[in-house]
Amino acid sequence: MTRKERARQRMSRRHADLHRCRLNFDPREHDMRTPEPGWHLDDYRQQLPPEPPGPPIPEGSWEIARRLVQNYQYADPGIIREICRSGPPEPGRDMLLQARFYGLRFYLGLRVGDVIDATIERDGRQVRVWGWNYQTLEGHLERGQMDQEVRKWLDTGEVEFHIHVFSQAASTPHPIVRFGFLFFGRYMQLKFYKRACRRMKELTMAALATRHRALRENSDQRATREGA
Repeated sequence: MTRKERARQRMSRRHADLHRCRLNFDPREHDMRTPEPGWHLDDYRQQLPPEPPGPPIPEGSWEIARRLVQNYQYADPGIIREICRSGPPEPGRDMLLQARFYGLRFYLGLRVGDVIDATIERDGRQVRVWGWNYQTLEGHLERGQMDQEVRKWLDTGEVEFHIHVFSQAASTPHPIVRFGFLFFGRYMQLKFYKRACRRMKELTMAALATRHRALRENSDQRATREGA
């Protein structure tokens, strides 16, 4: 067995063991839309390429962004990398992430809470929403919940990526980790959110550009065949 195969087996065992872990906070005790003493409340919105008004168009900005959110591809792998997940986001499914910080590696267990796939009303406007959230498990460096959604406002065609996070540092017995997170954890949190927004925009625009090139090439080839 190669070194890489052994590493994959270890990660699979870590992921399988997550089902024994409980959440390291009780979501029922908090209104995660309202600031609380000792907790951070972060909310980021990133505008994505718009679409025509109405429902999302096939392979348009909203559909591309939805896949990126579903597959956690907006996360900067230089900061957070997904190691294991047992399938697409569904309530109760566990995820294992690897956080990277100045050469150190931390393994973080998460559990999917809710998934939303609906057209809802916000401030009197219809908005198509797809998204999900995850909650932190025992052993995580943080406590709390992160929601990630892609939205399309049907009246204008605006598309946006939305992150909403309710969190605080978790207690850890390791003094180096505890003090390191105390001094650098918040900085890395905000860096992750900002890079996630930038990366989501870049990946969505790149996918749209690839699709447009393919459509243009197909159109040129069809015109060439018809003119032959």
